[in-house]
Amino acid sequence: MNSQKLKQVRRQRRRNHVRRKIAGTVERPRLTVFRSSKHIYAQLIDDLNGRTLAAANSLTPEIHKELPYGGNIKAAQAVGRRLAEVAKEQGITKAAFDRGHYRFHGRVKALAEAANAAGLLCCEPKPGKKQAAPPEEAPEKAAPEKKKKEKPPK
Repeated sequence: MNSQKLKQVRRQRRRNHVRRKIAGTVERPRLTVFRSSKHIYAQLIDDLNGRTLAAANSLTPEIHKELPYGGNIKAAQAVGRRLAEVAKEQGITKAAFDRGHYRFHGRVKALAEAANAAGLLCCEPKPGKKQAAPPEEAPEKAAPEKKKKEKPPK
């Protein structure tokens, strides 16, 4: 098997692994992402009926005028905000995020977080991840440091 075919098979396995756990419904559709080198595309899909409920990409006129190059994080954030606006118009507030075979970082993460910030709940932080805690106040009197015991020479 040549390397391109092997790469495609691996991507398909990763995509199936992610999609096995996610199913879109009318109340909570699947937010799927496709990114190419020049643009990014996102859509909300109802898997039960096999319909696309809302879509946005970096080629839409309002986003393309503002950001002519769609292959960066700024364009992904704009697409996420636009998708959340379209979803709100249709009464959709929640979505199941489907990253496909892409890692959740960079443009994919920016799109998800922008949609989340615009009102489409699609990615909640996992409870195992560390959250930024506010710095604690320093105690008034510092405890004396304990000295390490030295081992006697042999």
